[in-house]
Amino acid sequence: MPRESWDELSPDKQAIRTLIVKHRREAARLRKLMKYYEGQHKILSEDRKTKLVCNHAKDIADTASSYFIGNSVSYKSKDDIAILTDAFEQAGADEADGDNGLDLSVYGRTYEYIYPEEGETDLTIKSLSPENTFMVYDDTIEQKELFAVYYYARKDDSDKKRTTFIATVLTAHYKYVLNIDDITGPQALMEDPTPHYFEEVPIIEYLNNKLAIGDFELQIPLIDAYNALMSDRITDKEQFIDSILAIYGAMLGDPEAKDEDGKTAKDKVKRDKLLELPADAKAEYLTRTFDETGVEVLKKAIEQDIHKFSHIPCMTDESFGGNISGVAMEFKLLGMENITKIKTRYYKKGLRKRIRLFSGWLQKSKAVNVDISGIVPTFTRALPRNLLEISQIVSNLWGKVGKKTLLSQIPFVDNVEEEMAAVDKEAEEAVKQQKEIFGIGSNPPPDEDPPENKKKAGAVNE
Repeated sequence: MPRESWDELSPDKQAIRTLIVKHRREAARLRKLMKYYEGQHKILSEDRKTKLVCNHAKDIADTASSYFIGNSVSYKSKDDIAILTDAFEQAGADEADGDNGLDLSVYGRTYEYIYPEEGETDLTIKSLSPENTFMVYDDTIEQKELFAVYYYARKDDSDKKRTTFIATVLTAHYKYVLNIDDITGPQALMEDPTPHYFEEVPIIEYLNNKLAIGDFELQIPLIDAYNALMSDRITDKEQFIDSILAIYGAMLGDPEAKDEDGKTAKDKVKRDKLLELPADAKAEYLTRTFDETGVEVLKKAIEQDIHKFSHIPCMTDESFGGNISGVAMEFKLLGMENITKIKTRYYKKGLRKRIRLFSGWLQKSKAVNVDISGIVPTFTRALPRNLLEISQIVSNLWGKVGKKTLLSQIPFVDNVEEEMAAVDKEAEEAVKQQKEIFGIGSNPPPDEDPPENKKKAGAVNE
């Protein structure tokens, strides 16, 4: 939207309605992605005897999001930022990051709203669904944020054709809750704004990649093909079991005739598993032969393509054993590592805005100044680590590389500074124990003058 046509003190309801209508068309694609994650695939709406859903979409999204942000984001700085990290903890940043990571994998984008709860001064982070949220930027080359909208549609029971959008509009300084009718005419602004004191839009948009594409979105045709193949495979098996018995040169009898037990000839054959035929008659099943080996090859090919093009490996594959080295594991995860690096770059951009919002709020609400210039968000991959291999690397480089750098490579070391202090303290205690064992420093040094000389000197003085 052109910046000169936007006034945060007088938002244009009709312009916001136009954006909402445009977003609702985009939201239809987003809802489809969530349905695939939930297991509501295309095959369920088809006219088939057997409908199987092999939910690769959920597997891809869960694996990608867990690898990306399964571990909590940590923040490093040369200054003390404990008050900022405590504020993140109080606001539920870890839970929001987990929800954001999953939405990124499913939708390709996600939003979070930062606000103080009613009657409170501490901030809270709330993840918002991309199906109901969007950000509006200006039309300059910088594409700066103008405002964000979170909305839902409300229908009037008395008038089914009338729809009203309840839209929460957040600008750089104000918050509006607008009732926007779904009509083409102008609408008066009756609602009053509420200042939020953040000095910028308190909604953050995160992107999965430059085009905001989900992790399994481009593999939906392959997922549909896999579901169809597996469903047809089960149907073929059922048809093989329910094969037709053809009898040549004989008849079982009148199909309508029943014996004293009420059984027909067909029922008695099925019950007794016995069929008596003349010498020149025969019976056989009419079955359709199918190439089971070919079907299995096609199944593996489709499954491999799903993981190949999504860059998310199948963790249950035999190649992911427990005896492979760290380098081999890195090569197997190279594709997922590459897309995770792209996720990380875009997510850091959003985290920088989160840090700005929190630091500005702390300054206004508690008069605490936090230097955010040197804060670096750090992501840790959720992956099993070969501790023996890491210990060998640390041991080989000890004395050649700084202790701080080496200790930071050990997964179970959370605070490097505290660990270095603990190591130094233990070293001092070990030296002290060795001195006590060998008696070093336990005996006081002798006086320079022997006692005899001191007595003589005393007598002379007297």
